Amino acid sequence: MTDLATRLPKAELHIHIEGSLEPEMMLRLARRNDVALAFGSVAEIRAAYAFTKLDDFLALYYQGMSVLRTAQDFEDLAWAYFVRADADTVRHAEIFFDPQGHLPRGVSFDAVMQGLTAAAARAERELGITSRLIMCFLRHLDEADAERILDLALAHNETHGPGIAGVGLDSSELGHPPAKFRNVFRRARDEGFRLVCHAGEEGPPAYVWEALDVLGVDRIDHGNRALEDPALVRRLAADRMPLTVCPLSNLRLCVVDDLGAHPIRRMLEAGLVASVHSDDPSYFGGYVGDNFAALQAAIGLTDAECRMLVRNSFRASFLPDAAKDRHLAAVDAAP
Repeated sequence: MTDLATRLPKAELHIHIEGSLEPEMMLRLARRNDVALAFGSVAEIRAAYAFTKLDDFLALYYQGMSVLRTAQDFEDLAWAYFVRADADTVRHAEIFFDPQGHLPRGVSFDAVMQGLTAAAARAERELGITSRLIMCFLRHLDEADAERILDLALAHNETHGPGIAGVGLDSSELGHPPAKFRNVFRRARDEGFRLVCHAGEEGPPAYVWEALDVLGVDRIDHGNRALEDPALVRRLAADRMPLTVCPLSNLRLCVVDDLGAHPIRRMLEAGLVASVHSDDPSYFGGYVGDNFAALQAAIGLTDAECRMLVRNSFRASFLPDAAKDRHLAAVDAAP
C-alpha cells in the first residue's frame, strides 16, 4: 500500500505554509534577516518538538515564523513546500497562511501575497501543481482584528485574479468557538470566499456544529471529536461534509495516544468524506506521504481505503468540477 500511496496523485488541503518551515531554513532566514532566535542549531530546534497540547506547539510555531520578513522569504518557504509536495505526488494544494502572525512584525500583507503567489505560479509552471491560498484568522484574537484582515484580503480576492480563494480559522481552539467569528465569516461568504474552519481537534463536537450552522463552512479541518456525537456523524455523512484529517499532527499533539487508535478508518466506515493531510509537517514529523506511510504501519490501510482517501481529497477541493474529474480519473487509472 505504501507504494500505491506514493504513486497516487493527491490533493493536499490542510497544510499551513508557516508550519512547513524546516529548522534549516529557519536558521538560514534568521541569519539573512538578522533575527535572534532562542535556538542556535537544528538539533536544538528539533529538541523543542515535545508537545503535549496545541498551545505548546503554537508557542514554537509563532517564534519560528518570526524569521519571515520579505516577499522572498515567503517565496522561498512556499517553493520548498511545493518541491517536497511534488515528491509525494501532490498535484493540487490548498495552502493556509496566517497574515495576523506577520503584520504586527511590520511585514506587509502585499509582501506575503507577492511571495506566496510567485511560488505558486512557479509550481504550476515547473511542477504541474495547481494551488489555492486560504487566509486564516487567528481565533485567539478578536473578531474586530479578523475584520481588519479581511479588509486587506479583499484586494487579493481570487475572483479578481491569482490570490485568495478562501478563509479559515485556526490557532488555539479551546475557549474560542467558531461562533465568535460569525460576522466576519458572513462577510467573507458575501465577498465570494470559500469557508473552512478548524474544529473538533481539541474543541468539543459543539464547535463542529457551530462551524456548520453558524459559520456555514464548506469544509471542516480535523473534526476528530465529531465521532463523539452520533447525530453529528449522521449530519456530516448526509451533507457529504469533508474532513481534512492530519494523523501525525494528531499523534504529536496528543489528540490520539497511538496511531493504531486513529479514527480515520471509523470515519470512512461511517460514510464521512475524510482525507489525509500533513498540517504542519516540519513540526509534526512528516509530509503527506509520511502520513500515509505511518497509517499503513499502524492500521494497515487497504488499497481500497487508500484510493478512497485520495479520491476524497480531490472531491473536497475547491477545484472546478472538470479538473476534479481529471484527477479522479487519474486516481482510478493508477496501477
